Amino acid sequence: MISTNNVSLRFGGRKLFDDVNVKFTPGNCYGLIGANGAGKSTFLKILAKEIQPNTGEVILGSDKRLSVLKQDHYAYDHVTVLKTVMMGNEKLFKVMEEKDALYANPDFSDADGERASELEMQFAEMNGYEAEAEAAVMLAGLGISDSLHQKEMKELTPADKVKVLLAQALFGQPDILLLDEPTNHLDIYAIQWLEDFLFDFQNTVIVVSHDRHFLNKVCTHIADIDFAKVTTYTGNYDFWQQASELNQRLLADQNKKNADKAEDLKAFIARFSANASKSRQASSRQKQLEKLTFNEMPASTRKRPFVGFEQEREAGQDILTVNNLSHSINGEPILKNISFTLKKGDKVILLGRNDLAKTVLLDILAEKIKPDSGSFNWGITTSRAYLPTDNSEYFSGEPLSLVNWLRQYSKLKEETFIRGFLGKMLFGGEEALKMSNVLSGGEKVRCMLSKMMLSGANVLLLDGPTNHLDLESITAVNEGVKRFKGTVIFTCHDHEFIQTVANRVIELDLTVTDDRYITYDEYIELKKSQQRH
Repeated sequence: MISTNNVSLRFGGRKLFDDVNVKFTPGNCYGLIGANGAGKSTFLKILAKEIQPNTGEVILGSDKRLSVLKQDHYAYDHVTVLKTVMMGNEKLFKVMEEKDALYANPDFSDADGERASELEMQFAEMNGYEAEAEAAVMLAGLGISDSLHQKEMKELTPADKVKVLLAQALFGQPDILLLDEPTNHLDIYAIQWLEDFLFDFQNTVIVVSHDRHFLNKVCTHIADIDFAKVTTYTGNYDFWQQASELNQRLLADQNKKNADKAEDLKAFIARFSANASKSRQASSRQKQLEKLTFNEMPASTRKRPFVGFEQEREAGQDILTVNNLSHSINGEPILKNISFTLKKGDKVILLGRNDLAKTVLLDILAEKIKPDSGSFNWGITTSRAYLPTDNSEYFSGEPLSLVNWLRQYSKLKEETFIRGFLGKMLFGGEEALKMSNVLSGGEKVRCMLSKMMLSGANVLLLDGPTNHLDLESITAVNEGVKRFKGTVIFTCHDHEFIQTVANRVIELDLTVTDDRYITYDEYIELKKSQQRH
């Protein structure tokens, strides 16, 4: 078990946590949720004792091993992949290193032999002889092929490094596992493997994630950060959401009943307090009024933006034709002979292990880059809006207030109109005057969504629309794209987003390897069935 006792933390003048007392018990998986800036990652660092709170303490048994998903992708550049994973169990790795060093000593003495014997016993007790095989199985499950296991980490792609560091955190059955956004940069196949792994994991897991399906699949409990407190609830994310919404509704209903009753009592008292025959009743009503209580409903740190895409005009039947598109980067083929057509109303998810290939295809279709060969033609009635995964070019020029930044992309220039769109994206009041060069990743995405909403486009190209957003914003974008009457082609790693939006799947592995009208869940089942046979 890991717990906190009266933990408080302030950053500057801001109170992030205030006397937090919470227990995380073995056998449970806790989804740590809260609005952007609520302190989810900071709380994990407090639990890992990487940050010291201003007051209070973290309590962890001295015999318990805590494992954390590392965020530094360059820390192990000169270590082999397999060894990096096994370094996740520090005690086992130290025994292994000392043992190997003794056997490599050309002047191996009797004392060395005795020490080696002790180490061999410790190694066996920690299942050291199965360690390499366990690490290899994990890597294979996450999509790291055997051919990469003996390579140094610096030779891997950034996406593969993420998978190796995840395997490192999971390795050796830690007692407490702390995972901050473990599904970031994972492909859908690796996410499915991780879901299955955590579902079967017997010890304590505390995980921060913005993937709703992932939280629903793996979590037995939700730990909610709000009002500078951490409150735990039994059940997965959907259950927490329904329960919290119901609780707020019940509180609001009770407050309304009490408010109505208070008005009736005040009216009676005002009418009859001077009437001798009614004075006793008026006095009784006054006592009732004084006893009425109202439930405190502090304003949550959570806020949900509104996302809605309206077509300026409806597109015709001809949307897009792609013929034999090919593209290479530094001589490495990324796309080869890509061909497909888009029909009106298609909502296409691009799947595939290579995220770069999908981004390159969308960049080509958005006319940001040119293909090496092949062609594509948009229907003459189409208008497109693009949400790129890298939006830095839109914010790299002269810093502008958000009102002036968004005004560049609007036909109507009036400030009240522009502020209306910014307000939908939670940039109200003074926030609308924030400068474009100081925005966080999530704020930039919300600005880009405002720009797209203004465009009136009938085709949306979305490359990772849930990236950098909190759960409330992801839900809003999900609902907005689902309601959109036009055509969509998108990439995403959020299971629920894909399942509720896509009506067609195109899978890429250099070329188009699959293309069918099917839901995401049906597609996953189809792939599992094909693997079984």
